[in-house]
Amino acid sequence: MCSKGPFLEEDIAQTNLGLDLLGQAEALLTYAAKLEDKGRTADDLVYKRPERDFYNFMLTEQPNTDFAFAVVRQYIMALYLDKVYETLSKVDDETLSGIASKALKEIDYHKSHLGMWVTRLGDGTQESHERVQTAFNELWMFVGELYEEDELDLKMQHSGYAISGDEMKSYLFSEISSSLAKATLSIPESVYMTTGSKKGIHTEYLGYLLTEMQYLQRAYPDANW
Repeated sequence: MCSKGPFLEEDIAQTNLGLDLLGQAEALLTYAAKLEDKGRTADDLVYKRPERDFYNFMLTEQPNTDFAFAVVRQYIMALYLDKVYETLSKVDDETLSGIASKALKEIDYHKSHLGMWVTRLGDGTQESHERVQTAFNELWMFVGELYEEDELDLKMQHSGYAISGDEMKSYLFSEISSSLAKATLSIPESVYMTTGSKKGIHTEYLGYLLTEMQYLQRAYPDANW
């Protein structure tokens, strides 16, 4: 996310948003490893999994083409995570609800900050308007996965750990439509939506990300630091 900002202070802000997300991921992975109870750690879950064992949304692995792309990608994900953490903050699991409650405060700021940039770019110069519209147009096909449902989603909904796909879709489209109207931008016309990440299918970009992020573990297996 960083290094694409229009000025140094925004690069620092983007870095802080990234650190928030890393902290949330570490907390969730640490708890997941504890629940699994197989002697694995959060690092094991991150650094020792092949590409097909990751089930992240394809939207999250798209490159930082320019500042507009970074803003749009993270804005859409902030909207999604806001609803996810809001739901998880109310579950009976004290550890999970605690993680979600803390994360919710951070994501609320992400929504506000990134939403401000959507408006500023869209209602700015002709170039900034065109760049952010292009970012929405090209990233739009990845939004469908955010409300796609599989058996695990339905099980989570039944247990109160997730909202329905229809509710998520309605929420996302309402928020995004409002933001785009405010920013003098248009909802992308394309109706094609990608699928497959829930089965471990990814774009070509995840492999490059894992190669970089897992390099040390691959070069020095089982190293401790």
